[in-house]
Amino acid sequence: MRLYKKILRVVLLLLAVALGYGIWYCWRAFPIISGYGAKNLASGIYLQHRNADSVIKQELSFFPVSLASYDIDTKDSSVTASVFGLAKIKAIYRHRIGCTLVNDFPEAEIRQQRFNIPVPSPENRDTIAWPYGDKVAEPVPASVDTVQLQKAIDNAMQALSKKGKPAYTRAFLVVYDGKIVGERYAPGFDKNSPMIGWSMSKSLTAAVIGVLVKAGKLHPDAPAPVPEWKNTDKEKITLKELLQQTSGLDFTEDYGSPSEATNMLFKRGDMGAFTAALPLKFQPGTIFNYSSGNANILSRIIRHTVGDSIYPAFPYESLFYKINMHSLVLEPDASGTYIGSSYSYASARDFARFGLLYYNNGMWKGEQLLPDNWVQQTIQPASANKQKRYGYQFWLNGAGETDPSKRWYPDAPADMYFADGFGGQNIFIIPSKKLIVVRLGVLTIDENKYLREVIQAIKN
Repeated sequence: MRLYKKILRVVLLLLAVALGYGIWYCWRAFPIISGYGAKNLASGIYLQHRNADSVIKQELSFFPVSLASYDIDTKDSSVTASVFGLAKIKAIYRHRIGCTLVNDFPEAEIRQQRFNIPVPSPENRDTIAWPYGDKVAEPVPASVDTVQLQKAIDNAMQALSKKGKPAYTRAFLVVYDGKIVGERYAPGFDKNSPMIGWSMSKSLTAAVIGVLVKAGKLHPDAPAPVPEWKNTDKEKITLKELLQQTSGLDFTEDYGSPSEATNMLFKRGDMGAFTAALPLKFQPGTIFNYSSGNANILSRIIRHTVGDSIYPAFPYESLFYKINMHSLVLEPDASGTYIGSSYSYASARDFARFGLLYYNNGMWKGEQLLPDNWVQQTIQPASANKQKRYGYQFWLNGAGETDPSKRWYPDAPADMYFADGFGGQNIFIIPSKKLIVVRLGVLTIDENKYLREVIQAIKN
């Protein structure tokens, strides 16, 4: 009997511990699930003008996000998500601003924010050759095997994810020598459809930093202008260390469980401030630690540098509209700062335009928009990144690596660099092949395979 009671006490204790852990985990995880679901469903409905069922099926059906339930209020232009009726989080849509989670700030205050974003000048883009308009030049250059290229594009569009599931590739576009030579879209999407860039947004943010460097407002080697860091152990973190993901901040980029990344994106109203307040874990400049938080500090630096009055329009007027990225929408957090790590939407052609800007060393229509040496600095690997695979918010394929097996993509040239986002959003820039390849979808496919097939179709 005594043994039975001891066993019973142990079992009850274990059950209590398990229950306590379960409650603690749900308390942390449910708001993240709700935030992820509300934000992405709202952007799908109101920004992309898609059917809610399609968004839920293709983007929100994986566990544990599939636990969320949604209340869609089209009159309010909002989506409220919850998990078993708990952890309700609301995302609101504002015209030309996109969707924002209502976190840490009252909804009324968020809605009262003024974003004086300019409207792109009206023009008949179909009469102007790409990249300045949308007219695709003909004929295709003789060095392009159009049959082989179309087969490569077909294969990419039909490819399953790496786990054998539908990848929902929505756009695949190939630019050769500055001209569109191949392009295809999934049903329901076309050349004008805005699609999420996820972490390709980091590369866009870095480019805006480049504009400010060219203007003499910022310097990569200077301490990052973050007010909270003065007279602290973080005051010597440089702008370059933020760009190269070597800031040393204690940030975990993990989306499989509650982490700094998920807390920042789905529970915090001022993402840059949240990350800036984190403690140092490493000596700045010594350890490569990929962090969406660094990109949001950069975005906040842009805001503080140019000032609140012109900040909302600044990325568009100073750079993106100049390169004809008229479909671009940069979504802000509740504080009004653009989420520089993750939330940009643009058409495949506009993402290709951004790639072309870097391919052309930061020059557009004869105007040098980025510093003369910006692209060269961008593709220099961070010294703390032992594999030499990261520069200024861009990934590097090999950075001079002569052994293909040591490259990120063995069948692509060593000089390739790329913007990369969750689910296989990519802008691949391959200077030696005069190529830019854009792929947008929901799940990652075999990128090395489709890069190899595209490259083989170009006979240069």
